[in-house]
Amino acid sequence: MGKFVCFGEIMARLNPPGYLRLVQTQQLEITYAGGEANVAVSLANFGKNAVFVTRLPDNDLTKAAMRRLRGFGVDISRIAIGGDRMGIYFVEKGASQRASKVLYDRKYSAIAQAQPSDFDWDGIFEETEWFHFTGITPALSDNAAQICLEACKKAKEKGIVVSCDLNYRNKLWTGSKAGTVMGELMEYVDVAIANEEDCEKVFGIKASGTDVTGGMLSKEGYGEVARTLAERFSIPTVAITLRGSISANHNHWAGMLYQKEKCYFSREYLIHIVDRVGGGDSFGGGLIYALSSGFEPQKAIDFAVAASCLKHTVEFDFNEVTIEETEKLMNGDGSGRVQR
Repeated sequence: MGKFVCFGEIMARLNPPGYLRLVQTQQLEITYAGGEANVAVSLANFGKNAVFVTRLPDNDLTKAAMRRLRGFGVDISRIAIGGDRMGIYFVEKGASQRASKVLYDRKYSAIAQAQPSDFDWDGIFEETEWFHFTGITPALSDNAAQICLEACKKAKEKGIVVSCDLNYRNKLWTGSKAGTVMGELMEYVDVAIANEEDCEKVFGIKASGTDVTGGMLSKEGYGEVARTLAERFSIPTVAITLRGSISANHNHWAGMLYQKEKCYFSREYLIHIVDRVGGGDSFGGGLIYALSSGFEPQKAIDFAVAASCLKHTVEFDFNEVTIEETEKLMNGDGSGRVQR
């Protein structure tokens, strides 16, 4: 079985217990996560040979994060050691009409200050069939963007499938810079993943007939978005998550897959959210698993959406669900009845 290489930053996640706000808590829970690390864990959970690549400092936080990844079966042998700090992010879980909030403390992190010489892509990509990154990684620094570009070029030389989740973060860079940097990277992408905001903020591609804050999404509008993105960058496969936000606790959740000028839509789920962070990454992990396993387009988008639906019910970023649980939901059993 070929390797699935995920490249990006893993951080320490700190959040108050339950629904306490940062300004009122006196304690913080620590876990470890990041966009590409989340995908690697999903793939490992689904039985794929997942490899996570990053750069981390030589300290006890790194050891804890690596043990966590290794516990899920993720290969950490290609993590470069160097730099002075691991990035941190704080999560304040929202409730009802109060939105969740994320506060970053990741400037000058080890991966942001990495050099191209830290990564031997020829060695990393031995026996690899898939390479995944997100738009978060090139947003960290110009160096990180250059490393992403080198990795994409090397992957294409070797015939490796390249996937990218646009994952635009306005706290990390501007839309104009994101458009320039990601525009170059997208030339190497085979599978593009985005949400209702990414395409508009990064590439100016807006879905018509859509009001995200009002909970109104247009299937036709997102079909146009996918088609435009695919044609602009010659991308064979485009996937878009469709989130209708009712409140911080309740969302409508669905997805669309675009291949060969045809759109495939999943069923829509009404989710009571336990933890929203990592929901998009679980979609990406489910989609990569499904496509690489030879699923037909409709089954692939159904699997990805079901996997990410379940993730919203799991605390913290990692999607700790099984193939069996995902298939049961995608086949119609969402009753939540006790399994005895």
